[in-house]
Amino acid sequence: MCELLGMNSKLPTDICFSFKGFQARGGGTSVHADGWGIAFFEGRGLRTFHDPNPSCQSPIAQLLSAYPIRSTNVVAHIRKATQGGTSLENTHPFQRELWGRHWVFAHNGTLSGYAPPLSGRFLPVGSTDSELAFCWILQHLHDEFGNHPPDRAVLFERLRQSAIELAGYGAINFILSNGDCLYAHCSTNLNYLVRQAPFARAHLKDEDISMDFAAVLSPDHRTVVIATTPLTDNEQWIRIPAGSLWCFENGEIISRADTVAGTNHPLTGNSACGTL
Repeated sequence: MCELLGMNSKLPTDICFSFKGFQARGGGTSVHADGWGIAFFEGRGLRTFHDPNPSCQSPIAQLLSAYPIRSTNVVAHIRKATQGGTSLENTHPFQRELWGRHWVFAHNGTLSGYAPPLSGRFLPVGSTDSELAFCWILQHLHDEFGNHPPDRAVLFERLRQSAIELAGYGAINFILSNGDCLYAHCSTNLNYLVRQAPFARAHLKDEDISMDFAAVLSPDHRTVVIATTPLTDNEQWIRIPAGSLWCFENGEIISRADTVAGTNHPLTGNSACGTL
């Protein structure tokens, strides 16, 4: 299956270090050689880069691994195709507009027998189950709330219900962002860590590269990194429970809840993360 990478930060931060390790997995240290993409939110704007070629061989990916684009929300994906051919239109993350904001979505997993009716407001360009699911999620939001976005708690609950419905068709690990928050849903495997002061040195698993974050980040920085599998081998990554939706803002967890059919109770535990 594919792999996901997300970042949510209190202050605009580059993702160069994490992306270098992630890039190597796109046909180098792993089998995800069917394309890649990344999206950076900058205020209300969005930069996106896609390539149907393996990220380990992509000149665009090489550029981005050294180009410090600073963002508070980043969504990236490397693809191992299961539905839809290897083509530019099938590379994640996918992008649509809703309520005057860019929305970005990347998915890991396979949805079997999934063919929801779509009204035409959001339609897939490619042939993946992932883009179809993204269009369906946004259609439900628009159908329920029209042109008036709900408050954050109501939106989170609607996304939770959508995740429950999608999970009935298979694995729906995804990262979704509108530039304000970053939502992460785990069906099978997703991990996160928090970097905040006092910072330490980190070492990538897929490249022999280390970074001393104390030398490059201010004490005010706080960043969450989310990945399908941990990117570093000397930091404490935390596994997100299967069947749960999480929302991150300013490098902190602000909401989390079960997405197992028949449950409606928030997960227990502290919502704020300590130093990792």
